[in-house]
Amino acid sequence: MKKIQIIILLGFLVFASCSARINGTLQEGGSANLTIQAALEPRMTALIRSLRGVMGTAGSDLVLDGPSISRCMAGSHVVVSVSIANTGPAALEGGAVISQVEDFLSLNRGRRFISYSESQRGGRPSGRVLIYLDKETAPELMALLSREAVDYLTALMAPAVLGEDLSENEYLSLLGSLYGRPIADEIRAARITASIEFPGPITAIQGGTAAGNRADFVIPLLDLLVLEKPLSWEIAW
Repeated sequence: MKKIQIIILLGFLVFASCSARINGTLQEGGSANLTIQAALEPRMTALIRSLRGVMGTAGSDLVLDGPSISRCMAGSHVVVSVSIANTGPAALEGGAVISQVEDFLSLNRGRRFISYSESQRGGRPSGRVLIYLDKETAPELMALLSREAVDYLTALMAPAVLGEDLSENEYLSLLGSLYGRPIADEIRAARITASIEFPGPITAIQGGTAAGNRADFVIPLLDLLVLEKPLSWEIAW
């Protein structure tokens, strides 16, 4: 199973007009249990259906195909189990068990989008997770996506995909002029939220908030699409 098939879901969560909620538990050793709820916004759903017609790929009524994504993810050696089902044509929910989060996404030349380390401190386990995305790593992630997903993202003219330097306001203005202000407003409002439990009390966090073992994140979609500056999230426990 090719990598481009394994991370189609990530591509939609990170680089589409999508509101998503991720809950999970990271365990010692780097394994993780994740639950996911995601839905494309109405105007983006209509736009993708229109693009499918133009590209000659119209077929299923499903814009996000949960069972198909499950089958693709199940081919990864680090995905122990996965079950994702549709709750609507452009909405899905489900869960996955990953044996090693660091190996779930790997870039060219052995680089990783997610870094995980673990050690002992005062006789107790400690660790650190770093997630990093910039204008160099974003195109590498895009190269792992399916051709269809890349076509959608190119149609959205996302600077992170095209490698262009635009401000968020410039991008929204460009998007609004091509597809209309409502599409631009959906993207401006879209958020990805995540709540992750870590193996021990969190001692430091960047890019989110912490309470005990739990870290919470709210990530504006616009930040990911434009990448005016590198994005990083780091958690230590």
